[in-house]
Amino acid sequence: MELKYEMIPEDKIELCRDACNELMSFQKSKAYITPELFDSMNFDTRMVPSVNKAIENYIVVVKDNDKIVGYVYSNISPKETYSNEFAVFFDLSSVSKNNVGCLSQFYIKEEYRKYGVGSTLFNMSMEWLKQFDDVEDYFIFVSNGNDNALEFYQRKGFAVSHDILDGFITVLRSEKKLANK
Repeated sequence: MELKYEMIPEDKIELCRDACNELMSFQKSKAYITPELFDSMNFDTRMVPSVNKAIENYIVVVKDNDKIVGYVYSNISPKETYSNEFAVFFDLSSVSKNNVGCLSQFYIKEEYRKYGVGSTLFNMSMEWLKQFDDVEDYFIFVSNGNDNALEFYQRKGFAVSHDILDGFITVLRSEKKLANK
């Protein structure tokens, strides 16, 4: 195994297509609340619009030789981005600044888990997010049934804020002052 972490620019997000689609399939396989909602979720409906709406994007792929085995996508977006036709992800009035940071997508192929890849990608994302002075609130949205991800983020200092869409998504939140500990 020869792992390499590579930050990619927005115009290369196509490299994440297969991994993003695998993430959506994985989430559907774990979901016990309305898994059919994932049927319309894929690279073109999730990652592309998110990248286009964000103010700043951070995308890192993990390669084993030349094969992509995982990725993380984080962004800085106006808080209003998270109130849309799909859902209202958090109480906008609870966020004092105009922008929020979001660890938006995170996927590692199963055979590459347990080697520290997740912690490395998480730490890279948090370091990137923390550099923005105009952001104090960080969010992660975990789909129902993905208990391992939920526990991972809680171990990393994120707390469950609330559920949305009748439990379809658990919203986790951290604030800059807490994340800097």
